[in-house]
Amino acid sequence: MEVRILHLLEGAREASGTAVIIDVYRAFSTICYLFQAGVDKVYLLGSLEKAYQMKAEDPSRILIGERGGKKCEGFDFGNSPSAIEGRNLAGKTAVFTTSAGTQGIANAVNAAKIYTGSIVNARATARQILKENPETVSLVCMGLSGKSIAEEDELCAQYLRSLLLGHPMEDIAARAQALRATAGAKFFDPAKAEIYPAPDFACCSVPDRFDFSVRVRTEGGIHIAEKNPAL
Repeated sequence: MEVRILHLLEGAREASGTAVIIDVYRAFSTICYLFQAGVDKVYLLGSLEKAYQMKAEDPSRILIGERGGKKCEGFDFGNSPSAIEGRNLAGKTAVFTTSAGTQGIANAVNAAKIYTGSIVNARATARQILKENPETVSLVCMGLSGKSIAEEDELCAQYLRSLLLGHPMEDIAARAQALRATAGAKFFDPAKAEIYPAPDFACCSVPDRFDFSVRVRTEGGIHIAEKNPAL
């Protein structure tokens, strides 16, 4: 198995084989909490306008997402896992659009198969990929708005790579917590509390909290994320 680590929107476009689109802070951590809350499926959109259109077509859909970290106008939730945690959203369908993660999905046009990537379900994702045993795995770190490197996504990619190659990173929990002083510091800045609530850091930083992977399929030109059963 060849495991490549790629970066940003360019990396998403370059991804081949099985692609894992990584967005730890916060899109693909949030999506795990959505499935934990009982959501059936999640439409992953690059376009804000399309999200509003899908809500108009079916008002029962939940709108989730951000631009510049802020919850989009008229949305039910921003891109905040702590706002989802503990809620009962059983049977709901979500429409999700963000500045980085969902853009990566939209741009991974050359991938044969796509998974979402985060620290909170990394081991389950690696386990699913190892079961399928593809020749090539592309780990795409989406970074900040898909334009600049983000330390947390790089760490997640390294952790996934270690699991796929059979030498698991033993200190992943400590390294994820250490990001509190660097990439995760924004969650503890009072001036940014409205956009980056402090509880989100913990929600994104516990390795392997969830035992399921999240697969992305395409239907009618739209990307749909679904929860894979735990292996």
